[in-house]
Amino acid sequence: MKLVYADEKGQVFDSEKWIGLGRSGDMIVELLEDELIPLPEGATLVGLPHTRPIGLNVRTGQMEKLPENMQAVGALLPQGYTRLAIPGYVKTDKTQKLPLFGYTAVVWKDGEFYVAASKSDDPQRWNPLNCDRRELRVQVDRLLAKYPDNRLYRHLSNCALGYECLTAANTFLQRWEGAVPVSYSCNAGCFGCISEQPDDSGFPAPQTRMNFRPTVDEVEQIMLEHLQTPDAIISFGQGCEGEPSTQAAIIVEAMRRVRSKTSNGYININTNAGLTDHIRAIVDAGLDLMRVSTISAMDDHYNAYYKPRGYSLANVERSLRYAADKGVYTSINYLVFPGVTDREEEMEAMIGFARRTGLRLIQMRNLNIDPESYLELIPPPQGEVYGMKQMLDIFREELPDVVIGSYTRVPPVAGKV
Repeated sequence: MKLVYADEKGQVFDSEKWIGLGRSGDMIVELLEDELIPLPEGATLVGLPHTRPIGLNVRTGQMEKLPENMQAVGALLPQGYTRLAIPGYVKTDKTQKLPLFGYTAVVWKDGEFYVAASKSDDPQRWNPLNCDRRELRVQVDRLLAKYPDNRLYRHLSNCALGYECLTAANTFLQRWEGAVPVSYSCNAGCFGCISEQPDDSGFPAPQTRMNFRPTVDEVEQIMLEHLQTPDAIISFGQGCEGEPSTQAAIIVEAMRRVRSKTSNGYININTNAGLTDHIRAIVDAGLDLMRVSTISAMDDHYNAYYKPRGYSLANVERSLRYAADKGVYTSINYLVFPGVTDREEEMEAMIGFARRTGLRLIQMRNLNIDPESYLELIPPPQGEVYGMKQMLDIFREELPDVVIGSYTRVPPVAGKV
């Protein structure tokens, strides 16, 4: 397993002198053969600025930092893959923060790149190569012409064409899971928010948040256009917006209008579920699917990352339990990080949370964050760190009725929820 590094020009090389290593939390770890898979289609190799790789010297068997002109390299995985280790590196300038991406350990082995990852779902639908850019442009122009006054379609056109957001692209291609953002405000101040960061955060937000409140008519038009097939999903709560349930009145009225005209497809909300009364109203209006974003089932960890305003993790749990009791297919968008999510206390808390709330699906999502900043933010470990691969095995054993995956999906039964 040869170490992979980049030079000052960004060119990527492998080295015969060092074995590639990974990191779990702040610990440098050796990568095991059963933790490695070939670099998936759609993955990207990136240099980690202001870092030096750490490798295992083949001759001495000692871990050591590589020369200063070498930069650590990580892989950015496509959706559907759970990373098992981050790259092995140290920072050359601790004041510099890495951009908000999910960096995965990568090595050179048997003539190709390998990454420390596990396939958690079928990535086919979310492979960027399955989005024909020419067809997307045609469909964007068609729907913008059909609804010239709909600001949401204009907003989503930039998400689809500019940011290459696949959920936004689906809205125009009228397939699979499509997006309908509704909120410019949020009741949380997530440390790693991808659409809004304080000016002094040091993290440039990779996306721009929507800056207007849509009308019910605008939302209804997008929903009706997308929900034309029985398996279509239309989703509130996107990376380009705040918390959708803050606009519950718009969502509820749009849902009622849509469901009076069609029973096709599924209505989903991606939410932090902190506003329990708002979530109840949305559920009662006919919600089919709900995915709740979380990073932990432990209060101190959750609060440190989400910085909730006017709600607590207890509210999140009540929202999930209410939705499950009403027949909504519930899941969590679980932001995972090697060396943290696989801590003994984190696993115990999440298994209990899943059982109490009646979860049906855990979507494993790699946390996009600067590792050092995140580890400084959260509580230190209290018990054993098991490793991500063993964590996945434990979840499958302890939660046999819960699907471990990566994507929002329709219930695995015929008909509606």
